[in-house]
Amino acid sequence: MALELRVPGAADRAAWEHLWQGYQRFYKAEIPARVTDITWARLHDPAEPMHAMLAWQGDRAVGLVHWIFHRSTWTDGPYCYLQDLFAEPDVRGVGVGRALIAHVRSEAEAAGASRLYWLTHETNTDAMKLYDKVAERSGFVQYRVVL
Repeated sequence: MALELRVPGAADRAAWEHLWQGYQRFYKAEIPARVTDITWARLHDPAEPMHAMLAWQGDRAVGLVHWIFHRSTWTDGPYCYLQDLFAEPDVRGVGVGRALIAHVRSEAEAAGASRLYWLTHETNTDAMKLYDKVAERSGFVQYRVVL
């Protein structure tokens, strides 16, 4: 079945949230409902640098991607951080993730971004098979302090 990419509108909240919950389950994360509500609002606020796209097969949303533009001290153009990427388990390996990454790349290029980047967990080896085909590993290791 053909894949259609669409920006989620107000009527797509349930479809987006279903995928958002699936993404959280995949990473064994629990994001509070209050934060989910804030995220949904930010994704629809033109003043926010956050964006979203849903992948649809017919009337079923099968994938989502979120990305954020931010400044960098290394370049005059912004960086584009692909923060969340998720495809339903039954459609993995058929091009959903690749199509969503390609879309974000196009958006980043159109915005004059100097770099598109993302992170994944070291155990997400299936996704890394795709990532190794469409991007290069930076060699950097992430450190963080949860506040």
